[in-house]
Amino acid sequence: MRDYAKSKADEITARSLELDELARTVRSISERSAGDGLALLALLRVLEILHREIREGLFQEALPSNRQALYSLLKDIEATGGWPYINRMPLQEFLRNLIVEIVEEDTCSETER
Repeated sequence: MRDYAKSKADEITARSLELDELARTVRSISERSAGDGLALLALLRVLEILHREIREGLFQEALPSNRQALYSLLKDIEATGGWPYINRMPLQEFLRNLIVEIVEEDTCSETER
């Protein structure tokens, strides 16, 4: 995990023992799944589903009902790192990585011959 992303997550989770434990659990699962693309993909899908459930359910229900409270929430979002977003790897980037991997495998195979 990139140091920046980890430090930002640590900063956020420091406010809550439950969130800190959740972050450690997710990191542990991802580290145990290192090298297993299907397991990591499953983990990412679960995180995306949870993100959507929280955003479309509890978070929307908790949105402020007046402008002053909304302004306060927006200021807090801006001050604490922006809007939470789960970025998907673009298909073209995935294919580029796959092509590089295939070329490397072919090069290794030819070298071994």
